[in-house]
Amino acid sequence: MTRFLLTLSAVTLAVLGIASAAHAAGQEVRIGFAGPLTGPSGRIGKDLENGARLAIDDANRARPVIGGRAVTFTLVPEDDQSDPRTAVTVAQRLVDAGVVGVVGHWNTGTSIPASRIYRDAGIPEIAPASTGHQYTRQGYATAFRAMGHDDVGGSHTGRYAVQALKAGRIVVIDDRTSFGAGLADQFIKGVQAAGGHVLGREYVNDKTTDFSAVLTSVKGKKADLVFFGGLDAQAAPIARRMKQLGIQATLLGAGGFVSQTFLKLAGPDGEGVTALEPGLPVARMPGGKAFETAYRARFNTPIELHAPFAYDATRTLIAAMKAANSTEPAKYLPALKKVNYAGVTGRIAFDREGNLLDPAFTLYQVRNGAWVPVSTVGGARTAAR
Repeated sequence: MTRFLLTLSAVTLAVLGIASAAHAAGQEVRIGFAGPLTGPSGRIGKDLENGARLAIDDANRARPVIGGRAVTFTLVPEDDQSDPRTAVTVAQRLVDAGVVGVVGHWNTGTSIPASRIYRDAGIPEIAPASTGHQYTRQGYATAFRAMGHDDVGGSHTGRYAVQALKAGRIVVIDDRTSFGAGLADQFIKGVQAAGGHVLGREYVNDKTTDFSAVLTSVKGKKADLVFFGGLDAQAAPIARRMKQLGIQATLLGAGGFVSQTFLKLAGPDGEGVTALEPGLPVARMPGGKAFETAYRARFNTPIELHAPFAYDATRTLIAAMKAANSTEPAKYLPALKKVNYAGVTGRIAFDREGNLLDPAFTLYQVRNGAWVPVSTVGGARTAAR
């Protein structure tokens, strides 16, 4: 009898062990990530991927069950190199890999063409940092974004230039990308709405490294503020060259400036540079401090730029699957449209276009070699938990 009980106990434990292992493994549910993982923007893409990976880890730690089955989420990363054509190839590759949702792409110029592939496949895409409004204006039911768009951000920045910085002689430079040109357009509208005037508009491209000619023109206009529609890797040399040419004007940006890379590249010439970024400062995000601690512990590096938004994009997809009790895109897409998720960055909910509702924006200035929050506009002034 004792031997029988011991044998029965051993069998029971074995069965439980198998069941536990099966739960640990679960049904694999693939979520795609697309962004620049190589090239000049590779650091930003890797930062986004890291945020998505943390979200996958946290979701799996809770041993999720969806549709009565244990599931294990896996991230499928693809490198779009910030190139529109590559983005289309990458999008198709993710569809073929059987992903049920996508976190990406990073820049608007890649999100727009890739979104057509996801629309045709019926796969939801949440862009963590594509801020060009045209991405969601296409009317695709599968396209969403996790931060405010440039029509709002550019307008805020334009008004700030006139009302807070008291700029009277404004010159605009843009990098001719969908992001930079669109942002510059909205900035100019914001300036004009606030009663200001733009003296002129200059152009570079996203590969320009020598800004001497365009800044010499700016100096001739005696500008007191220069707005650059572009990213940190070019904003930093613009800041340096402005100082070398003796241009006594504030350099202002709106998206893509506020990074560790800018501070490293600009050095002391970055002092006083001002920029607007979507979202709250990490320290004031509802889950920002905990996220930053976890990020540093896992990756041994500070947040570069938009990792918290990639985290929230990933967890929002998963929240919609849980709400619909299904990982099938066609079944959880309606739940995604109605989602109200308490994320690291704040509340995640979408309007009819797929834009983030009630987005916040923060203005920063470089002081003593660090980006310091100056003020928050729009959205809820959420305090950290």
